[in-house]
Amino acid sequence: MSALAVNLAVSACAALAVVLVAFAFGVVLGRHRGVDIAWGLGFAAVAVTTYLLSAGDGDPVRRAVVTALTVVWGLRLAAHIAWRGWGHGEDRRYERLLARAPGNRHIYALGVVYLLQGALIWFISLPVQVAQYSSDPADAWLAVGVVVWLVGFGFETVGDAQLLRFTRDPANAGQVLDTGLWRYTRHPNYFGDACVWWGLYLLAATSGWAGAATILSPLLMTWFLAAKTGKPLLEASLLQRRPGYADYVDRTSGFIPLPPRSP
Repeated sequence: MSALAVNLAVSACAALAVVLVAFAFGVVLGRHRGVDIAWGLGFAAVAVTTYLLSAGDGDPVRRAVVTALTVVWGLRLAAHIAWRGWGHGEDRRYERLLARAPGNRHIYALGVVYLLQGALIWFISLPVQVAQYSSDPADAWLAVGVVVWLVGFGFETVGDAQLLRFTRDPANAGQVLDTGLWRYTRHPNYFGDACVWWGLYLLAATSGWAGAATILSPLLMTWFLAAKTGKPLLEASLLQRRPGYADYVDRTSGFIPLPPRSP
């Protein structure tokens, strides 16, 4: 069995371990919103695990860069979600989901939330795992990947900070954030998240056919953010709860940052 094949099996165990720990906390606390914190931590765990397993196989610079970028992104996201949810009860999404549980709510959550999320962490992180085993020295594609990652990380971090500051001001209750990055895209954090994973993909893309084949991972992440569980679900909720959101939708790009449209 090749070193990469062993890595893929062990990294799957690392992702599983993170979501199972989160599940244990969810059962003890009686709420499962903590699984969102485990999302970023799971990617960080997979990156570190792969870095350790690939010692002596891949290019040291590429290994260090892809690990650092993934860990920084994952820890930042986990910390942001933990801070944003501090003191709050169960997330609305999980309340609605668990209300449909045919039996034990915790067992239902384990299957449809935690284990599914563990599998997604493993699959979406394939570019990170494959890049660790690339023996090609650092090249221009690595620099391009880092630049794309930096753009994405900037959009995600600044967008999250602007939204958190806006929502924590009582004067903004019921209002729509349409300044800063939110003037140019309705979801700067989701756009940034997608860019992060396209940047990480570029770090793997030159690793032969295996690296190029991991393009399904950023495609899946982008699809979830822009067309499945991210943007559509959030906007359906905001259109019901915020009267001015429809006007905001009419004048603001849905994903890719663009100048606002004239009324």
